[in-house]
Amino acid sequence: MNEANARPDFRLSADGGIHLPGLPEALAGDALRPWLAPTRFLDSGSPAIREFVAQAIGGESSERARAVRLFYAVRDRIRYDPYRISFDPCQYRASGVLAAGCGWCVPKAVLLAACARAAGIASAIGLADVVNHMNTEKLRQRMGGTDVFYDHGYAALLVEGRWLKAVPAFNIELCERFGVRPTEFDGTADALYQEFDADNRRRMAYLADHGTWSDFPLDKVRGDFARHYPRELFEGESSPVPGRESSGSATGAGRFEDDAPLR
Repeated sequence: MNEANARPDFRLSADGGIHLPGLPEALAGDALRPWLAPTRFLDSGSPAIREFVAQAIGGESSERARAVRLFYAVRDRIRYDPYRISFDPCQYRASGVLAAGCGWCVPKAVLLAACARAAGIASAIGLADVVNHMNTEKLRQRMGGTDVFYDHGYAALLVEGRWLKAVPAFNIELCERFGVRPTEFDGTADALYQEFDADNRRRMAYLADHGTWSDFPLDKVRGDFARHYPRELFEGESSPVPGRESSGSATGAGRFEDDAPLR
């Protein structure tokens, strides 16, 4: 039994991954295996993931510099798109997110965590509930009129002996269009959603943190969305086609960044 599953608060999630109510402890040796191994969704051994990682980190040798480069590669090369949420498992597999070229906060967090493992950096998937006022009227209506984003995804990375939370969701183009300060990451502190926008208006607030998993808990997110959101948020939409960024969906959702943000 390794250090992770020796903890009294350890349990297996419905999807079979290790679930902890907070961040994993600073681990070493065999205890790191669950946080470094390829999984169903964090398919870090995929050739496409390994190629993406190699291009992103270049010749960087330090763990911190590699983590930083991976964060920005996922943040800006994968477009944020909350208009095409489905529960097709391939939408949450890191290689599928990479092939699609777009995704919302959860798939992008999965991709970052998988890329970290491919680079030898231990990682986990975290889920939290946030109030996010950086929204559009179209998305708010599809969410049933709420600004609460349940099961917002983040990646937890073990960088130079410390677990850090990193949210690579909002690409730089989206931030510039919506007037939001981009989330920055230097490998020494958490990189979370910004509380205020570029005009110092409050935009984000974290309500609850549900902890971390060694693999993405699809069943939990599916169940939570079914409880909190109208079914049309995640049913009836076409998933992005692997290898090609989708320009629209079955309901003509369009591009999130082309809509007007709520003020």
